[in-house]
Amino acid sequence: MHELLRQLAQGATVLDLGCASGSFDSHGQSFRVVRIDLERDAAAPLSNFAQADAAKLPFPSQSFEAVISNHSLEHFDDLGGCLEEIGRVVKSSGALYIAVPDASTVSDRLYRWLARGGGHVNPFRSAPELATRIERATGLKHLATRTLCTSLSCLNRRNRRTRAPRRLLLIGGGTEMSLLLLSYFFRLSDRFLHTRMSVYGWALYFGNVEAPIDCRTWSNVCVYCGSGHPSDWLREGRHVKRRVLFSTYRCPTCETTNFFTDDKHYLTY
Repeated sequence: MHELLRQLAQGATVLDLGCASGSFDSHGQSFRVVRIDLERDAAAPLSNFAQADAAKLPFPSQSFEAVISNHSLEHFDDLGGCLEEIGRVVKSSGALYIAVPDASTVSDRLYRWLARGGGHVNPFRSAPELATRIERATGLKHLATRTLCTSLSCLNRRNRRTRAPRRLLLIGGGTEMSLLLLSYFFRLSDRFLHTRMSVYGWALYFGNVEAPIDCRTWSNVCVYCGSGHPSDWLREGRHVKRRVLFSTYRCPTCETTNFFTDDKHYLTY
């Protein structure tokens, strides 16, 4: 989403839709962010938070230069109404970023099994079909789609605010090491058996995005914070350390150690 956010002029307004306490860090940015969710997260600041239904947004038409819906569209009961509202409140010259899970993947099925649905009421299985639907509802042209990889960070017990489901014990209880090993196994399976076990979903870009959009698959996703980074960039920044049998890197965002994989093996997704 940062290709979109970096281009915003000073004073621009961004809608962070279905974001809990926030889906991106806006500290030090010149644009204004309005966060919205159906329920207020205790960590959400009152100054820029609105509690409302995504299908009934309490904003005038053409209010926002950009809209971000980061891993939230799958939770909305009235998907059609939500997409129409996005099209209403975003400016015709604005931009839209949407990230969603692919319901056919191992990671999403695992999440829904562990969380007994996990609130995923909209199962998306085709990025082109979803892009066409969003285009029709919002009037914004689809620009690009990037395939997203999983790190299973949502299962990391360091990220949990509620009691873990007992089923999680079957895959290691959400310990960081168990998730690191499982994610690395997914990457090896994809590389050598041509499966799609590493895939989480898609990031879709619409409207006016001036910066080049990197559509390559980033296989290095942090098991704690979920941040993804290109393998070439990690190498150039000297974040990668070579071990005897494998390589690791420290996440530039949170400093968590992860197994390192080369993106060139995952560009066919």
